[in-house]
Amino acid sequence: MKISIIPDILAEEEEDMIKIKIQDNDESPMEMEEEESPNLKVSIVPDKDPNVVTIEIVNPNEEKISFTMQARRALNGDIMIFDHKDIDIVLMPEKSKVVAFAKDMMSEVVYGAESRLMEFLRRVGIIEYDSIQGGNVYGSLEGKIHKSKDLDALKVTIYQISKWLNEEKPVTKSLETQDDLYQDALLNPDSEHETELGEVPHGEEKGSIKKHGAYSPYFYGRYTY
Repeated sequence: MKISIIPDILAEEEEDMIKIKIQDNDESPMEMEEEESPNLKVSIVPDKDPNVVTIEIVNPNEEKISFTMQARRALNGDIMIFDHKDIDIVLMPEKSKVVAFAKDMMSEVVYGAESRLMEFLRRVGIIEYDSIQGGNVYGSLEGKIHKSKDLDALKVTIYQISKWLNEEKPVTKSLETQDDLYQDALLNPDSEHETELGEVPHGEEKGSIKKHGAYSPYFYGRYTY
């Protein structure tokens, strides 16, 4: 027989109740009337072994959070996250650090993304305020994760990084849309910005440097033809 005790903490206006659910081995449940009790809901369900009684306390305030990330675990246990367009994020559990690396090449856009990540993690209490600094790899930025006695620091850090990535998605999407519009304007211009000939043929000479008729420095007194 299995006994589940569920605290009804979410009840505000209604009185605290107990719910008792008894189910026999023939799987025919019988529910009893609600009774007053301090912040508990009790359900009794038979286990496979009728001689064994287990008690399970469930908190209805606990919220299950699910999210997806493009991540990979390295051989040394580091977790590498590749969801962002400009930076890669690496969690180092052994060193208790979060490091952001440039995905392709360092630029002001990349540094801005790294700085926003570190400021967000510092603001929500994940990394230490005085630990943000440049890493030993060019263009990287790192911060030290706080130690926690009550919570799993690694799981909380991953969850907060996922929240930051969700905040970055609208900005990243708008930049990608702007790049697509600019490229489309160059490759497929409208009638107002295109020539009458359509594709303009190449001329015999392009640029300011003449290919023929210039004085040759290697042949004194001679011109090239």
